Amino acid sequence: MNIILLGPPGAGKGTQARILVEGRDMVQLSTGDMLREARSSGSEMGKIVADVMDRGDLVTDEIVIGLIREKLTTGTAPGGYIFDGFPRTLAQADALGALLDELGETLDHVVEMRVDDEALVARITARSTCGDCGEVYNDQTKPIPADGKCTNCGGTDFKRRADDNEESLRTRLLAYYKQTSPLIGYYYAKGDLRSVDGMGEMSAVSGEISSVLDS
Repeated sequence: MNIILLGPPGAGKGTQARILVEGRDMVQLSTGDMLREARSSGSEMGKIVADVMDRGDLVTDEIVIGLIREKLTTGTAPGGYIFDGFPRTLAQADALGALLDELGETLDHVVEMRVDDEALVARITARSTCGDCGEVYNDQTKPIPADGKCTNCGGTDFKRRADDNEESLRTRLLAYYKQTSPLIGYYYAKGDLRSVDGMGEMSAVSGEISSVLDS
């Protein structure tokens, strides 16, 4: 099963992807992770990525599709793939669809995590993460334990992202609505889109996503 998780920054896509990886033996294909991995690999594709990034240029859609092609043709994913951070535009969606068709793969579900912008801003500006394992905490809904230790790994190094402030988040939301939200209509027209309430508790959102995938 191959899926895309759609939603604005801070909607919880990364958290839900980790749950699917652990619970369904899926593989998360994160654009950022793939680029960093390629850059340090020393492969021909990695050299191209390193050259582009060292020049400060944007990595092209063709390069990202090439990295995804490598993962789909050489990797193993018993439960399928989760596309994270790609596609972001309609052109990228077309390119991903063409690649999947070429490889005889299918896109089974596109899950939109719907959020309330104001509530999202309030939630994200109160967010902290464990510097060791990435576990997410929130001042209101899931505060850092009183003993100062992460419940997942026992780490004590908690951080706030520099761009987890209201001004930066609203800028990121604007970019999302301009560039990525058209994908919602794109996949709806194809009959692939399903929506869940991204503002619920983590377990509730996970349950809704599972219901979609099992339907």
